[in-house]
Amino acid sequence: MSSKDHVYLVLPGPVEVRREILDAQARWMIGHRTPDFAELFASIQSKLKQAFLTENRVYVSGSSGSGLWEGAIRNSVRDDRAVLHLVGGAFSERWADVSRANGKRVEVISVDWGRAITPELVEDALKQGEYDAVCLVHNETSTGVVNPVREIGEVVRRYEGTLFLVDTVSGFLGAELRVDEWGIDVALTSSQKAFALPPGLAFAAVSDRVLERAREIEHRGFYFDFLQLEKQLQRNNTPSTPPVSLMFAADAQLSAVMEEGLENRWARHTRMRDMTIQWALERGFDLFAEEGYRSPTVTTIANTRGIDVSAMAAFMLEQKGFAMDKGYGKLKGQTFRIPHMGDMQPETLREVLAGLDEFLQQA
Repeated sequence: MSSKDHVYLVLPGPVEVRREILDAQARWMIGHRTPDFAELFASIQSKLKQAFLTENRVYVSGSSGSGLWEGAIRNSVRDDRAVLHLVGGAFSERWADVSRANGKRVEVISVDWGRAITPELVEDALKQGEYDAVCLVHNETSTGVVNPVREIGEVVRRYEGTLFLVDTVSGFLGAELRVDEWGIDVALTSSQKAFALPPGLAFAAVSDRVLERAREIEHRGFYFDFLQLEKQLQRNNTPSTPPVSLMFAADAQLSAVMEEGLENRWARHTRMRDMTIQWALERGFDLFAEEGYRSPTVTTIANTRGIDVSAMAAFMLEQKGFAMDKGYGKLKGQTFRIPHMGDMQPETLREVLAGLDEFLQQA
């Protein structure tokens, strides 16, 4: 899959993007206040609702997923109320920091990195305090943990007035997610991970309950004001100038996702996860994420063999043409991540693992 003139991205975002999707961005530009754009937006909206498994609207934002962290908080949490953040990795920590930066009263449940948030922990917290929202990262990219969203959603639904906000940035279209069935009020994601698009777009499936809450909040911000997004969505448009080229690509990619089928796409990711886990264990590594909660989109491998992770990444880049991960944040070097998300196929993953075997043989 790699070649001399192209480095194949084996990174947990941005991921490799297919040539057909890159080419879709090269269509002639259209004005974003024209009927042509409204037609494009409507096409994307219909497919996004199918992909999120929701009857609610899906907002489209020219931003990273981090922007919609801010939007979800500002539109869901009142100034005199608290938000409960469920933290177990770098990105769930950062989302809590975003809430603090927006002046919200933040309370946190933390688990050790590599562990999952359990419904029991959430139940205990909700029994003891009142919260406008509970924030959960579906798939923690830094640790390779997939959290039990469905079971936690069942707990949150028992507390009327508490919204359930889920970051599925590295989970969406790779790990099972059923927004309406699981009682999710905001499910936010971005384009550059299992969606397999270039960076620059973010999406949020948003419930009616969130819009009701937003109407009670005076200072919702400007760029991520859900009420303004809703007003323009009714016209098949966005409040601010959207990245039209990326939206051409999103429309094409969503068609491909629908053709593959969500269940098939989830199964392909799970198969590649199992291949990666088997490879790691057979070569004397451990898995960083606890058993039963291992992500179908990215496997975080504990460097129990003490290999030089930087040398491994250099070998894979220079000898095989693959850009590889070295671990994230405080886990860098102690772990390394093998992503298996987006449009990657098992045969490409086998090529990656074979290259890693060559490195291990000479290390």
